[in-house]
Amino acid sequence: MTPTVVEFDEVADDRYGGKAAGLAELRRLGLDVPPGFVIADASEDLAVVDLSRWFDRMAAAGATPVAVRSSAAGEDGEDHSFAGQYDTVLGVDSPDAFADAVRTCAASVNSGRASSYRAEPAATATAGTGSDTTAANTAPPPMHLVVQQMVDARAAGVVFTADPTSGRRDLMVIDAVAGLGEALVDGSASPDHLVLDSVGGVAVREYDDDEGVLSPEKIAAIRSGALRAQQHWGRPMDLEWAIDRAGRLWWLQGRPITTLPADLGEMDSPLAGEDHVYTRCNIGEMMPGAFCPLTASVSGFAIDYAMQAIQVVARAQASYEQPWLQVGYFSGHMFLNLTEGTALSSGIVGNSLEQFSTSICGRVVEELVPKPPKPFLRRLGNTIRLSSHALSAGPAIRRLEGQIAGWRVPTSEDPRLVMEQLEVGVEQYCDVTLTHVRSSSRAAVAANILESVLMKQAVKAGRGEDSGRTDAARLMAGASEVESAVMLEQLDAVVRAIAADPGAAEGFLAADPGDAVTTLRASDGAAGERLRGFLARHGHRGYRELCMRDPSWAEDPEGLGAMMQVMVRSTQAAGGRGPGPAHPGAGPNAAANVDVDEPGSPVIRLLARFAQEGARGREETKAKMALMAHALKRGYRHLGEVLAAAGRLPDADLVFFFDRAELARIVGAGEIGDLIQSALKRREALAFQDVLEFPDVSVGRPVPLIARPPREAAGGEIIGRPASRGSVEGVVRVARSIVDAREVQPGEILVAPVTDVGWTPYFTVIAALVTDIGSSVSHGAVVAREYGLPCVVNTLVATQTLRTGDRVRVDGDRGVVTRLDHSEVDQARLDKTSGGAAT
Repeated sequence: MTPTVVEFDEVADDRYGGKAAGLAELRRLGLDVPPGFVIADASEDLAVVDLSRWFDRMAAAGATPVAVRSSAAGEDGEDHSFAGQYDTVLGVDSPDAFADAVRTCAASVNSGRASSYRAEPAATATAGTGSDTTAANTAPPPMHLVVQQMVDARAAGVVFTADPTSGRRDLMVIDAVAGLGEALVDGSASPDHLVLDSVGGVAVREYDDDEGVLSPEKIAAIRSGALRAQQHWGRPMDLEWAIDRAGRLWWLQGRPITTLPADLGEMDSPLAGEDHVYTRCNIGEMMPGAFCPLTASVSGFAIDYAMQAIQVVARAQASYEQPWLQVGYFSGHMFLNLTEGTALSSGIVGNSLEQFSTSICGRVVEELVPKPPKPFLRRLGNTIRLSSHALSAGPAIRRLEGQIAGWRVPTSEDPRLVMEQLEVGVEQYCDVTLTHVRSSSRAAVAANILESVLMKQAVKAGRGEDSGRTDAARLMAGASEVESAVMLEQLDAVVRAIAADPGAAEGFLAADPGDAVTTLRASDGAAGERLRGFLARHGHRGYRELCMRDPSWAEDPEGLGAMMQVMVRSTQAAGGRGPGPAHPGAGPNAAANVDVDEPGSPVIRLLARFAQEGARGREETKAKMALMAHALKRGYRHLGEVLAAAGRLPDADLVFFFDRAELARIVGAGEIGDLIQSALKRREALAFQDVLEFPDVSVGRPVPLIARPPREAAGGEIIGRPASRGSVEGVVRVARSIVDAREVQPGEILVAPVTDVGWTPYFTVIAALVTDIGSSVSHGAVVAREYGLPCVVNTLVATQTLRTGDRVRVDGDRGVVTRLDHSEVDQARLDKTSGGAAT
């Protein structure tokens, strides 16, 4: 075809390539675009074409030198960018150089790198379809060229209206270099890197030298133009810009970002109120990390329902309203709505806002605005109603096992019938969760009152509030038959049986973790019998056990095996005495045997007994809640398999990336192609969501942290809350996930964002526990106390501040973690040797 010139104003779609289409749209938006045109249907065989007249046109307008850039069909499109695959020639300043530049860029459509790039997405797109369209898809597309005046740039760069690394739509990223932007593209210059928050503030600033390339005014101008482009295109954009010597901002390219997952906040729940206070504390221990949409629609829904039901009992709200009042789901993470909870504390006797926020967050939440207290008689009546509801939970707790056993996991091959059965199961899950919340409320109230009384006593005696908290933590330890402790004791028995036979232990440790467990489970020996007994009672438990997608221990031999191998090695290191060499005599209820003075008040002893019983009941009903969740996840997995077999889903796992309302559409007969594509993008987004971190408290919609400032006191101290008494020094093992915990060595100090029941077996190996979030009644704190492990919770930043290999002192009495240098370690050893103070 004969090349022709097309003016930017004549470009109405992407027939001349994405680059030309983007520039045309930027011009229509009123943004400054360097003058130029498009050479349509260019080819490398241009000898008969008089190219000089096109260069002369630019020269006559004073628009030289020029840049010649590719704009092939499909380039800079919504699916693929072809960034760097075709040639660009800059600084063209003569007719001959122009002709050479046009031929060079046109010929690059046939380059090896471009052909390989085209083949990769084609091969991916046709994989598994049975069709052979690769050759057609990788044929060179029509090549068009953009010719533009070169900007004599004093600064240039790119701006992304979403962060392409984290996938966050609320951030904007600007990379800038002095001079031409080509130095940024080819990597020959280190750029200034700016991350802007949702209101334009510079949240991260990384300069190559002391002074940045861009002034605040230019940053604001780039942001303004980029937002206009994003609003026009209706999606996140990747834009190139340059600032000339006179300070004028020019836009050189605009294209959609092609590498983003789904919007990380696409499935966010409604915000209950712009000024409502949300927290990850407490619920972050039960549901750590990011969760698939189905988990939010099932477990999140059930928790919210149960908490609203408690509010109704206490007359804090008239009736169950819409979902997502007590719980929020933002960027894949679960949050508690503290503001809605304050209605409860203002309407009953003996539970102030301070006690309420401390029980959830481990501190008084200053951001919370107290609701006006109800009249005393109304508060008294509400308190009686709520107390009666909590104290009468016994029959409901006793019914749980039969209630759960009465619901059968669906086996039908009719997806509509399976969906109907699952909806019945969700209703039952709500009832089970309500029983757990009733049980938990007794534990929390008893623990809060005990701590409050002991803190006041300690202050009155001149010992300070921390001393009172330590007394409370000690008295809350020692509850017998706590479900999580029994579970760990039974797993210990399996591990000891393996370690007792050196040959069996060697084989178990040498095998792949999954194969090791599978083989042991089928064996006839004592260890195999004990493992089968353990899984029969506790096989439904595991890491993130309320997640509909994550497997339980019984379904995850790889994860269970990795954990057991760590425990077997620890047992061998302890000479067969069992895991947990850090503390002689450590084990269930070890903390209860510590010889300390008991407070003399009968009231204190009564409160301590209530707190212990509450902890036991809380763990028991949590196990039943996990059992119901386990049954539901098996049901949803079956639904996914049925839908995949029927061709409604590309694979069974995708079922977890819809909410329940969307699943109703999936099991129907309508068109669902758009919904399938959304779910695929959500699945990709889950990994991006999982690495997000949040402040412990947020006002309004929770926004992930960009750069978390370390909360470290002078002298290398990290301040948290005491949860289990004792002090120990050791080497840190930072484990941000349970997979990281597989590397833990005997006697190390485990530092984690949070721990749920899935982490419990590692408590037999470690010397102490430190978590970012948590409270005195959190799972990690309860089990740490039962095993006599020093524990500090609610540090907020321990996993960011500490590194694996650091040596620290964990003071569970004061709630302080201190980083030690060599001189401090040597002094501590000297003190211990000379009879001085020792930890």
